[in-house]
Amino acid sequence: MRDAFEDAIQRAGRKLLRVHVPGDDGLMQRRPGFHFHFKPEIFLQMQGRTVFRFPKETIDVRPGDLCLLPAGLPHSELVYPGEDRPFRNLVAGFYSHTLSLHLAREVAPQKPDIEVIEFFDLPNADELEGLTQSVITAHRRQAPARDHVLRGLVIALLGMFENLVATTTDRLNTESGKIFHVKWIVREQFSNTNLSVKTIAERLQCSPDYLSHLYHSATGEKLIHYIQRIRIEGARLALESTPLYISEIAFASGFDDAGYFARVFKKHCGESPLEFRAKLDARRAEKENRPKTIYFDREDYTAGQPALPAATSDQRED
Repeated sequence: MRDAFEDAIQRAGRKLLRVHVPGDDGLMQRRPGFHFHFKPEIFLQMQGRTVFRFPKETIDVRPGDLCLLPAGLPHSELVYPGEDRPFRNLVAGFYSHTLSLHLAREVAPQKPDIEVIEFFDLPNADELEGLTQSVITAHRRQAPARDHVLRGLVIALLGMFENLVATTTDRLNTESGKIFHVKWIVREQFSNTNLSVKTIAERLQCSPDYLSHLYHSATGEKLIHYIQRIRIEGARLALESTPLYISEIAFASGFDDAGYFARVFKKHCGESPLEFRAKLDARRAEKENRPKTIYFDREDYTAGQPALPAATSDQRED
């Protein structure tokens, strides 16, 4: 993994790294054959190709390319081997205070899955996620220095990943790794209404009872409750960051029934989705009405204004 990041950094410095960022049409919308995450994802293509399908575009990611997917963007993936090399890519994903890095391979025609996965404890996950969002924003912005800004941000992001892989001592141990593999699956599949302890156990090739016991012993939380909690955390994010109707957010969060979603939301958050959004809007309005600058003897509610030109000698005489 470290070599892959270093190679990408070198190519970015030589202006040889192609960066792809899709548009944000259809955010948080469930579509047949598509899935999405509430956190951004980063794909570094190593061998072969990945063809990403989005609601209104398709992107063909070639060897050496970097692709960043915005949070909440529905997508599907088809993968293809190269002429003489199998498909491989490196994928970074965020959740809570953990970063997952995995190498993917082609497990069936055009279908990718994990070959090797590592999890890293990441107390500053918000900073790394924020830098990822800055790359996405810079890529979309048409400005005179856009390419310089984008290149610098990409190199910084890839450099942080390389440093993390090379220097961290916080790789999670095997037992914790299995638990975080469960969490990774939940993060990947939370919008799937069929996600359950049974489907996760089938993917990890163990029994549901064993997996439930292992997860509860390691975390003190029942796995079924964790699935609900992640879905509600995603719903909170959608309520904060999108204008979607509450029923749309319920479906996007893996709930078939909007009424049941509202009851589960209130159980976790102490208020209904409607009340949560109303309070959020009120806090935003209150913040917008605050003074912009605080002085010793006054408050300034403006964003500032140009100073008046100094009076000339003739004007002073007048």
